[in-house]
Amino acid sequence: MALLGAHVSIAGGIDKCIARGEALECEAIQIFSKNQLQWRSAPISNSTAERFHSLWRKSDIVHVVVHASYLINLAATDETGTRSEGALQDEVERCDLLGVDDLVLHPGSSRGRPADEALDLVSRRLGGVLRRTEGKRVRILLETMAGQGSLLGGDFAHFRQIFDALDWHPRLGICLDTCHLFAAGHDMRRESSYRKLIGRIDNTVGLERVFCWHFNDSVHDLGRGLDRHAHIGEGALGTLPFSLIVNDPLWEHTPCIVETPVTGQGHGGDLALLRKLRGG
Repeated sequence: MALLGAHVSIAGGIDKCIARGEALECEAIQIFSKNQLQWRSAPISNSTAERFHSLWRKSDIVHVVVHASYLINLAATDETGTRSEGALQDEVERCDLLGVDDLVLHPGSSRGRPADEALDLVSRRLGGVLRRTEGKRVRILLETMAGQGSLLGGDFAHFRQIFDALDWHPRLGICLDTCHLFAAGHDMRRESSYRKLIGRIDNTVGLERVFCWHFNDSVHDLGRGLDRHAHIGEGALGTLPFSLIVNDPLWEHTPCIVETPVTGQGHGGDLALLRKLRGG
């Protein structure tokens, strides 16, 4: 079955996330490995990593995913681009120390330049990070985006271009975000449209490249390009897409991470509903 979980805080220390995940009865969690809005952060000490490993092993959490810093933009042509490449390498190394296999990354923004040109730059920088971290098992999962403005990743062809440029490197994958997909014009509110979307993913990047889902309902309607998350079943998507995903054998053992608002019913309410949709 799909692994249900939530993005949880690392406030007070990265090892604190395990208890927070267990309090929500998570089977998978997503975390930041450091402050997501700062370029620099203190390294993870060996003692902290060992404590994290020990707590994780003793928990019921099967899978941990790290989300990379929001500052990273591999498509930037100024100093941000260079800093982003270094920051991404640091994120991979932090994941490796923690024993985390999957690192979710936003593809970046072209800042008004042609998408093909920006994607070529993203590919070169990704390739550099993958070469310099050769031997590590950490996968970089490019996240589907809402298609707003100059953001890359609203079209599956963007991922196909990157994968082609990097010869389908085995440490590259995809994270599918339900709100972002819907905002970018990919409908999944009926089983037929969900199956059509799955076919499109398979034909462009391959279902075997999908290693994570982000579960968010959408405040805005289909194709608006607006990224605003809502609680499961309280937005324009409704509950059916989530029911289809969590009961689809395609996503056996795949982490499905709630990133919904912490207000209202919170992650606990969303996870309770998802467990009900999954049948327990």
